[in-house]
Amino acid sequence: MAVLGSEIERLIQLLAKLPGLGPRSARRAALALLKKRDTLLEPLADSLREAADAILTCEVCGNLDTQTPCALCSDPRRDPHVLCVVEDVADLWALERAGVFRGRYHVLGGALSALDGVTPERLNVGRLLERVSNTGNGQSVDEVILAMNATVEGQTTAHYLMDLLGDRKVTRLAHGVPVGGELDYLDEGTLSAAFKARRAL
Repeated sequence: MAVLGSEIERLIQLLAKLPGLGPRSARRAALALLKKRDTLLEPLADSLREAADAILTCEVCGNLDTQTPCALCSDPRRDPHVLCVVEDVADLWALERAGVFRGRYHVLGGALSALDGVTPERLNVGRLLERVSNTGNGQSVDEVILAMNATVEGQTTAHYLMDLLGDRKVTRLAHGVPVGGELDYLDEGTLSAAFKARRAL
C-alpha cells in the first residue's frame, strides 16, 4: 500500500486533533479539502492565518474576540451587577446563542479535576474573585451565576467557588440541564429554561 505524502499525513494528523474528528473522519475531511483546493482549502488556510493573528483572549472575562476588552465586556447595555461564570468559551457562546442572559461573563478556562491535574491555580479563579470584590467603580457584582456543566467536575468546581464566594448571592442553573450534560450541546430552549429556573445556593 502506498504511503501518503508527509504533507497530507500532517494535515490528517492535525485534523484528527479537532473535537469530533477521529482518524477516519480526518482523512475524509483532508480529501474534501484537497479536492476543492481553490474554493475551500486555500480560503480556509487564509482564514485560519487571519484568526491566529487577530483573535485575542479578553483580559477581563476570558472570552475570545478581536479586541480586549471584548465586545461583551465593552457593551454598556449589559448589566455589570450580574456575573455568569462558565467553564469554557464554548459555554459562553452557547448562552449567547440562546439569548437568555444580558449580564457579564467570566470564563474559568476549565473545571477542577484531580485526575487531569486541573487545580484552582490552573483556572481563572483569582481574576473572578478580583472582579467580584471590586466595588470601587460603581459596578459591584450583586449576583454570581454558576453556569457549570452538570458533570462531576463541573459540580465540584461549583461547590469550590461557592465556598470562596462566601455570603454573596450565588445562584446556579437548574431545570433543563441533565446530569452529565454539557452546555455547548444543549439547545436554546433547554438553556433558556435552565436560566429562568436558577436557584440560590
